[in-house]
This record gives sequence, C-alpha cells and structure tokens, in this order.
Amino acid sequence: MEPDASIETSSMIRVAVLPIATVPPLLFRDYASMLLCHNTVSLSSISSFYTEHQKSPFQYQPWDSGSLRFKFIIGGSPPSPWEDFQSNRKILAVIGICHCPSSPDLASVASEFAAASKSYSSALVQRCFAFSPGDLQLEEESYKKCNLVLLPPADRQTQELHLQTMMQDIAASLLMEFEKWVLQAESGGTILKTPLDSQASLSSEEVIKAKKRRLGRAQKTIGDYCLLAGSPVDANAHYSTAMELARLTGDFFWFAGAMEGSVCALLIDRVGQKDPVLEEEVKYRYNSVILHYRKSFIQDNAQRVSPLSFELEATLKLARFLCRQELAKEVSELLTAAADGAKSLIDASDRLVVYVEIARLFGALRYHRKAAFFSRQVAQLYLQQDNKIAAISALQVLAMTTKAYRVQSRASSDPSQDAGQTHVDEGKVHHHSIVSLFESQWSTLQMVVLREILLAAIRAGDPLAAWSAAARLIRSYYPLITPAGQNGLAVALANSADRLPFGTRCGDPALPFIRLHSFPLQTSPTDIVKRNLAREDWWVGSAPSGPFIYTPFSKGEQNNTNKQELIWVVGEQVQVRVELANPCGFELVVDSIYLSVHSANFDSFPISVNLPPNSSKVITLSGIPTKEGPIAIPGCIVHCFGIITEHFFKDVENLLAGATQGLVLSDPFRSCGAAKLKNVSIPNISVVPPLPLLVSHIVGGDGSVILYEGEIRDVWISLANAGTVPVEEAHISLSGKNQDSIVSVAHEILKSAIPLKPGAEVTIPLTVKAWQLGMLGADGAASNTVLGTAGKQVRDGSCPILLIHYAGPLVDSGVPATGSVPSPGRRHVIPLSICVLPGLSFVKARLLSMEIPTHVGETYPMPTKMNGDGSEEDDGSERETDKFMKIDPYRGSWGLRFLELELCNPTDVVFETSVSVDLTKSDEKESLSYSNCTDFGNPKTRIDRDYTARVLIPLEHFKLPVLDGSFLVKHTQTSGVGGKSSSFSEKNIKPELNASIRNLISRIKVRWHSGRNSSGELNIKDAIQAALQTSVMDVLLPDPLTFGFRLARNIVRNDVKLISHEKSGVIVNSHGLGGSSITAHEMTPMEVLVRNNTKETIRIRLGVTCKDVAGENCIKGHKATVLWEGVLTGVVMEVPPLQEMRHTFTLYFLIPGEYSLLAAAVIDDANEVLRARARTTSSEEPIFCRGPPFHVRVNGTL
Repeated sequence: MEPDASIETSSMIRVAVLPIATVPPLLFRDYASMLLCHNTVSLSSISSFYTEHQKSPFQYQPWDSGSLRFKFIIGGSPPSPWEDFQSNRKILAVIGICHCPSSPDLASVASEFAAASKSYSSALVQRCFAFSPGDLQLEEESYKKCNLVLLPPADRQTQELHLQTMMQDIAASLLMEFEKWVLQAESGGTILKTPLDSQASLSSEEVIKAKKRRLGRAQKTIGDYCLLAGSPVDANAHYSTAMELARLTGDFFWFAGAMEGSVCALLIDRVGQKDPVLEEEVKYRYNSVILHYRKSFIQDNAQRVSPLSFELEATLKLARFLCRQELAKEVSELLTAAADGAKSLIDASDRLVVYVEIARLFGALRYHRKAAFFSRQVAQLYLQQDNKIAAISALQVLAMTTKAYRVQSRASSDPSQDAGQTHVDEGKVHHHSIVSLFESQWSTLQMVVLREILLAAIRAGDPLAAWSAAARLIRSYYPLITPAGQNGLAVALANSADRLPFGTRCGDPALPFIRLHSFPLQTSPTDIVKRNLAREDWWVGSAPSGPFIYTPFSKGEQNNTNKQELIWVVGEQVQVRVELANPCGFELVVDSIYLSVHSANFDSFPISVNLPPNSSKVITLSGIPTKEGPIAIPGCIVHCFGIITEHFFKDVENLLAGATQGLVLSDPFRSCGAAKLKNVSIPNISVVPPLPLLVSHIVGGDGSVILYEGEIRDVWISLANAGTVPVEEAHISLSGKNQDSIVSVAHEILKSAIPLKPGAEVTIPLTVKAWQLGMLGADGAASNTVLGTAGKQVRDGSCPILLIHYAGPLVDSGVPATGSVPSPGRRHVIPLSICVLPGLSFVKARLLSMEIPTHVGETYPMPTKMNGDGSEEDDGSERETDKFMKIDPYRGSWGLRFLELELCNPTDVVFETSVSVDLTKSDEKESLSYSNCTDFGNPKTRIDRDYTARVLIPLEHFKLPVLDGSFLVKHTQTSGVGGKSSSFSEKNIKPELNASIRNLISRIKVRWHSGRNSSGELNIKDAIQAALQTSVMDVLLPDPLTFGFRLARNIVRNDVKLISHEKSGVIVNSHGLGGSSITAHEMTPMEVLVRNNTKETIRIRLGVTCKDVAGENCIKGHKATVLWEGVLTGVVMEVPPLQEMRHTFTLYFLIPGEYSLLAAAVIDDANEVLRARARTTSSEEPIFCRGPPFHVRVNGTL
C-alpha cells in the first residue's frame, strides 16, 4: 500500500531524489526543500523546452491550463510489483544532488550517479544537480555528457530560480518520453502483468482469456500516461475503452483500476471545483471500484497475494476525499470498514500504512480519541520490530497520542493556553481545566500508554523521554501502582538520570507534591506601611503589608479580597512556607529545592529534604530580593532523581480541587496524613528600595516582666537600627489591651536620637503599672494559683503593645514629583510581655454607720475661710488629721460614717498596706507620689498569705462646704387643681455632684509594699463608687446648720468661725473646750455658734441643754446640778447665708464631773432645699437640726 494516498495520486510523477557522493545532511535537506517547492510545473512554462518530433498522441493536451505534478521520493524507493497496474507507482525520473566542495571529482560523481540510476529501470529522465561548483569544475568538459548540471554559487532565491528552470526542462523531457511510450504501446503489443496474474493457472482457456485482456489493460496503461502527462480528457477516453474491454473479459481488477483512474481524470479536469453533484459521482464510482476490487479476490491466491490492499486503499482515498465535519459519520463508517479489513492483510507494513492513514483521517475529523487508538496500533506494529529506528518511530507516534489521553508532557503542551492568564487568575480553579487534566475513568488506559512510552523510550535510547514518562506515571497514578512497581519506577528514573548530563532539566515533575502552605506572618520589624506625605501621622489609614485579608490594624478599611499585596525589601531575607508530600512506599531524597522566580531580581536559597515513605513535611524556603520590581512565585525548582524540574503550585491546586470533586484518584496530602489546608493565593509581591530596620529587646532580658496587681515599675527598651539606611523619623503609640497600664513613655529620648544611623542604638524608658486581674471573692481569690493566673494572662493576650512607626529618607532628595510613590515606612511592634500575678486583691467595699465613742481634742483644727459665693479658701495652714478623731470607749457615742475596705492576700508573700487620703484642694491630676497625702492607720496593716484584713476610711472631712440646691435636680409635677409643684429628688444628681464623688474617690489611695522593691497601688475606684452610690447625699452634703460651743473668756471675736463640714445628718465635728479649766462653783461664760451652710437666710428657734454621764438633763428638774444665766430655750434668730450667729449664756456647775452640751434648733418656714436634705415631703412638718454632744470636764475645788 502507498502511504498518504489520495485520488489525485494517480496523476503524480514519482521522482527519486538521491544524494550523490558526499553531501552533508543539513545541506542535502536544504537542497531537497528547495526542490520540493517545484512539485507542480505548468505546461505553458515548458513550451521552450518541448520539441514535437511527431504528432502527439495527447490530442486534448491543455497547454494553457494543464500542469505536470511531481511526487519527490527522498532517498528513492524499491520497485513495486504493481508498477504495470498503476503507472504512477513507477520511478519515472531520478534527480541526484551533489555538493561540489565536498566532492570535487566530477567524474566520480557522474559515474556514481549513473550507477545509482541503473537501479531505477523505469526512469525515463536522469539529472544530477551539482551545487556550489568551483572555477576549475566549471571549466571541465567531461560532465556535459553525463546528465550533470552545475549550479554556480548564489543566494537562495537565485538557486530556486535555477531549480525551477531545471524542473521545467525535466518536465518537458518526461512529456516527450510519455509521447514515445504511448505511440509504441498503440502500435505494438505490450505484456502487462500483476502478481495476481503470475499465480493464475495456465490452462488453454486462461491463455485465451489473457490474450483478450491484453488490449484492455493496454488502454488502461495509456490512460495512466495521459494522466501523468496532464491530459485528463485523453485519459478519460482511454479509461472508458479499458473499462468496456475489462467488463467483457471479466477482468474485474483492471476494471476497478481503470474506473479509479477515470475518477482521478474527472477531478483533474475539474480542478478547483467541488459541488454536491461531483461528490455524488465520485462516491458512486469509488463504491463501484471498491466492489470490483472485492470481486477480484481469488481464494487460491489469498495466502500469497490479495487485492485487499487495493480495496482498502480505495476506501481510504474516498474517505480522504469526503473528509470534513459535515460528512463525519459517513467517513467514520468508511474508516471503520478499512480498520476491519486491515486485520486480514498479510503484510504488516500494509497494516501499518492503513492504521496511519486511519489515524490521520480521524484526527482531521477531530475524533482525537479514535485517532489516538489507531496511533497506538501503529506504535505496537513498530515495537514488534526489534530495532532502534522502529522504537524511535513508535516513541514519536505515542508522543502524538498523549494529548488525546491527557498524559501529555508539559514540554509539548501549548504555551499559549497560559498566555492570557493573569496573576489575578492564578489562584482560581477552573472546572473545565480540572476535567481536562484529570479523568479517573481513564486511569488504566493512561497507565498503559505511559508504560508503552517508557518502553519505547528505553528501546530507542532516549533517557530524557524515559525519565519524563516514568515521572508522569508515578506522579499521576501512584495509588494504582504497587509498592514494588513504585520502586521499579524509582529505579527507572535513577537509571535514566545516570545517562543524562548533570543539571538536565525536564518539563515534567515527578515527586514530591508541593503546595503553597503560607507566607509566614512577618516579624514586627519587617511590617511595611505606606506613607501618606500629606499627613503628619503618615501611617494612619495604611495597614501593614501581608498575605492576610484582615489584620487588627486595618479594621474599618476596605479590603481588596481579590488579591493581597506583599512588599519585600531589597537585601532583606524573606520566607515562604511550602508543604511537601511523598505518597509512595520508598524514601524520597530531594537533593535541592528552592523558590522558582523567573524575574532576575531575587536570589533563592536551596535546601535538601528527606521524606520518609507516605509522609508530608512543611518546610520554609527563603531568599533575598536583589532589585526593585514585581516578583512572581509560580512554584519551586526541585532537583530530585537526578533531574531538575519545576513544580507549579497551580497544578497541585487543580489536583486537590479535582480530588475534592472526585475527578482524580487521590489527594496525596491527605493520604500522607497531612491536615486539610485552605488554598493560599499568591499575593502581588513588589520589591522596594532598602529601608531602615529596627530591632528591639528589653534591657535585662526579653522574658516576661512579672508584676503584682497594681505594681509600678520602670522598663527599659533598647532600639537598634539593623538596616542600611538611617531612621529619619519615628513615632511611638500604644495599642492592644490595658493601654492605661503604660504610665509614661520617654518620647523625647527617641526624638533626640533621630536620625538613627545604621548600627546606632537608643534606650527608651517607660513606666508600667500592672492592671487588675478581676474582682474576685475572698474564697475565689485564695483558691487561684499564681501559675494558673499567669498562664491566663499570656493566653488572653491582655498585654499592651508598643507601636513605633518609623521611616527612612525619601527616594528623592527633595519633594517628590507628582505621581511618584515615596518609599514606605515601617511599623515596629513591641509586645510588652507583662505577667500580672494576683497580688493583694480587693474583695469588697461598704459604707458603715458606726457608733464610735469620740474624745474631743484639746485644740481646734485650723479654720477655713469662706468666700461670698460659698467657695473655700485655704489659709495656708496644714491640717493634722491624725488629731481629728481619737477613740475613747468610755464616753458616750454618736453616729459616724466610715468606708470599710476588705483586702485579701492569696499570694505566697507578705504585704503591708497603708491607706492615704489626699486633703489638698488642687484640681491637678492624680499623682503617683505620696506627697500631700495623709496615711490613716498607724502602724501599717500587715496581711499574711491566705489572710484578709479590713481598713477604715473616715469620710467626715469630705463634706461639701455649702448645701446648695444646684446639687439637687428639681422636678416639676402637676397638682390636682391644675397648678404645678416642684420637688427635689436624691436619685437625680447633677454633674457637679458626680464630679465631687470622683474627686473624693481619687483622693483615697490604698498602697502596698512587699519585700524590698515591690510596691504598688490597688485599683478600688469602681468599688468605692458602688459603695457610695446609695448614700452619696449623707456622705457629701453638709447639714443646713452646724453648732459649736466655746468658752466666752478665751475667744477672740475676729477669729471665731466654725469649720465647714462635709457630712449630712446630725453628726458634726466636736471640739473640746480645753485651754482653760472649768471649775465647779464658778460662773463659766459660754457661747454657742450657729453656722448657716446654705445660700439663703434661715430663721430658727435655738435651744441648749446639758447632760451628765448618765444622759440625764442637768438643767431642768428639781435635781438639777447645773445652774444657768441667760436664755437656753426658744432663742429666735436669723442666720445669714454662709454666716454664723452667736448666743451667749453662763453655766454654774454644782458638782464636778463629765458633762455634755448639746445644741438644737427648729427651722421655721423651711424651703424645698432644706426639706429635700431632711428627706421630708410635708410642707407643714418642722425641720429639726441637732448638733453633736460637746464634752465638758468640770474640775472640783481644792
């Protein structure tokens, strides 16, 4: 059978092209390619070379439109036994190609060409083209009679022009030879035989039949030469005569040949035309041709020679003629019939040709799977031949099938498929790509194809192809391969690599599987922040760079969820984490692996890895950016099994997506026990110029700073510039929880160190105050261990964070031009690792109304002057609060208010506590120093481990100086008769009173000491606020009236004033009448002072009484022991606002002892403020005010 046969093949003149003498292969291929361009020579172009010696037998020769067609056989071909049957199978011309510089002896070239031409007895024309002859060779005369044509050196275009002229000469010579042959065949008989005839019986009947068939066969052969001469009309006439004669003699084989020639003549005559009528005619005639070839089958010759090959060849010619998508079904039926018939062919080469043609035609119809199937049949026929050339052919054929079976090598894939893919699409997984790459139902067939490629590559001696096939086989189908088979493939990979040079690259990766794990969270010194030069705080509105969609520093900003941006700095090492998987049963040794970066601005660092069988491992790959610009990391470069391959992350992402959808065999990472990992998209990475780099450490060690609750300590942080450019600006801020625990930061020290040059260092102090862990009960606080609470603090992340935003110089020395991007800055994060231990803990606070006996002091506290508006004015003297109150259990008692704080010590150390109250009147901020404070409770309270203690804080001196209606909110209510009434509510307090409460709380400090250096303060503000909330009016608001007694003979009139009090109710400060002794049986003049603490005049009725130690009235009754002079009851007086009034009287004590003086008053016509303070709602109920007992000691007479 003839390969690449078509209907028009019958009109082609075969020309053998042979290399003569020594011709370099590249030059021979180049000369042959120039010759192949002239496969068609028009008849009109050969008229100058054609000479008509006698009348031409081609009566209808189309000189204007006809042409001669050539089929060049490079290297020639052996003669065919079917040359008489089809004249186009003959080698009718021989062309030799010689390279004169390689073969200078033209005589030997001529003789060698003559010898080569003798093997082609059917050749009618011989020419030998000698290229690039020298001057001496051009002068020789011997070559002119030896069909040797010298083509002088020239450019390619000129040489092609010379060859065109030579081909026109050859075409004219062949045409004249065809005329001679036809004239001889018409005049004399010719004997034409085929292999079928040689096997026929020689009976007399057959001899007679053979004589009758001779004329018809001669007419068919003449028609063949007419076709070769380019005269289809003459050819069709002879074919018609031949068919008639063959039909009469029953010569079906030659009848089919003549009809096949007539179809060719029909198409040549209508060249360029293709209409349905012509197609139907061709189909009808070729179906008849196939039928007559089948009729010519002789059972006796079936074992030696059979016309089946011609039947199949005619079928393939018809299929090629009809081959297009519209007639795909009909063509497929013809090809299927040809495939079935090929099984009966005797010659394996004929089967090879049939399968090749079927595969080509199915491929032209885009039936790729069927084409691949028959291509594999071709490869198997090649593999049946035990030689290297056949193995190479099989390998080439199988390589063409890999695309149809989805096992193609990456090197053979079309790079244009990925050309349109942008970086944004790299992270997306497309369903159609998964289906096209992985089809699990083809697994067995795909494995077979790859094994055939591996076998063919080994036999062909192609180690790279063998390595590629083994790599694809073990990577894609490891779940279907036994451990022994996996080891065999590993050995094949190693053996193939041994035959290749070191450093050979292959486009197909083997093992391991590599996927992108993560971009490690950048360490705090490397966080990049874009600079906004329009703002002084240039870092505001810019989140640190990183591959994460959300960071706590970018809250509230609009995130770009499509693609993240990552900024790397020139000269600074970066890291990328990848995960490797070895799902096979042998240990995998990766000689080196590093990041694949195709741009020239990144240096990757290789590492080696060993992976045990069926295991996975996460490794960190690093590198250093070397220049500015974008960076893309599509995968990793791996040196494994002796070959360097590139592994793309996208391929593994598609593989894992296919495993999720059941489109692939297995997930290599899950089979190795790796955890499920979300797809990590590769961010847009850009490289910026060098930046400064701050590194920090805590002086004294980078461990946790262990503090007890409320402890205050100084921490020193050292900052050093480890970059290559100076720090031009730096700003410190706080973030995280418990920011108020950072009391102070030395900003000025950092600013004074700017610019911080490379290698320079600065130490910054900051004061830290430990926060409160929580409000716990005494039992709960004691049960918590130190380690448990400390661990909770670390786990909760409650420590504050110190943020330093810093930047180096701008890229441009001056102001950057419009559109230019300034170099970014950096954000240095310093987590202050503070471990807060439960120290002295606060349990609870409560307000107590206590009945405490009071002993009157000998001297008065220094008085406070009152301004006209009710504000206080200190006279510059200090108060001695330690003399304010002393406890005497043997005297009478009255109510006092104290704040009780209960403290607990759950630790293993001992604490000493002190309660201090700041009595200054300044509005300055709370200070941590102990100045201007008075300590209560001398000596200090010691609290041992697992014990509790209580401390008391008197609240008398916190009263407000004035009882004003502005501190009470006035509500207006509608009365029943349509009028309105006003009232005051204790529940509604104006901001002024709230400010007083906060001021009171801020003045109370509970400080502790433990050991040598540990000291701190308890946070009790919230607890005190809660304790005072219910009785705030009693604590802070003074009584409307306050009373005092003094000896009239010792009082300087200008200095007599009462002290303002801060507590509501009946209890006021009590002061002794010391300084002068009181003796019985003497007249003792006294004064009672009444102080008005409101801003309105109050009218009162005053009364004074005196009681003994038993509480009996000593003035009234028949047993009175005290006599008086003056008025003691019903004293009416009006007290001006914020002023005091005096009432003088004289007492005469009959019996020495202890006495108490009490003053009381009834307020007439009380206003709403007084009624609200007294908590009465009745307008008719009188308001009664009573002063505290005033202690008097009366001495006896000597």
